[in-house]
Amino acid sequence: MDRNWLAEYAAYNPVCGVDEAGRGPLAGPVYAAAVILDSETWIEGLDDSKRLSPQKREALFDVICREAVSYGIAEATVAEIEALNILGATYLAMNRAIAQLNPRPALSLIDGNLDEGIVYPSCCIIKGDATCPAIAAASILAKVSRDRVMLELAERHPEYAFEQHKGYPTKLHYARLTEYGVSPVHRPSFLKKWRKGSEGR
Repeated sequence: MDRNWLAEYAAYNPVCGVDEAGRGPLAGPVYAAAVILDSETWIEGLDDSKRLSPQKREALFDVICREAVSYGIAEATVAEIEALNILGATYLAMNRAIAQLNPRPALSLIDGNLDEGIVYPSCCIIKGDATCPAIAAASILAKVSRDRVMLELAERHPEYAFEQHKGYPTKLHYARLTEYGVSPVHRPSFLKKWRKGSEGR
């Protein structure tokens, strides 16, 4: 990642990076984080959270929280996902995370190619979690926060093994769904294909 990445956004001060975790799972909330880093801060090891081990993400989580000018972490619930659809719920979580920042960013850099639902000045950075330090930091905060929640849900619903798959559509998760049915923390709209397959058995 470029140590001088903020130079490109010199007309904006401050700038934050924003990313989400949990758009694809069958269960649990979607999380988002927003992070402001200043030009003097360089955190070694920052990368797309998906390319880091759980242990490395956990270690970086504390460093980011300590070194960031400001950060926000927010969720959208399963009920909100069902009411708004996953994209709308992701925007909701992102807006909530940005709203927590102090100072308020002049520009929010959103990972990916969609930002229509962001209510603050923003622009998209494709693969930003692998190229922009603030977005990479946000991806780690969002991922670690969501994983921690899924571990809590695993304690409440041990039959689904959320601690292993974090709610994602794995073979194990589908097997547990078939055996135990749908829990209150599952996303009904994400289970339509599975329901059709189950009915055909």
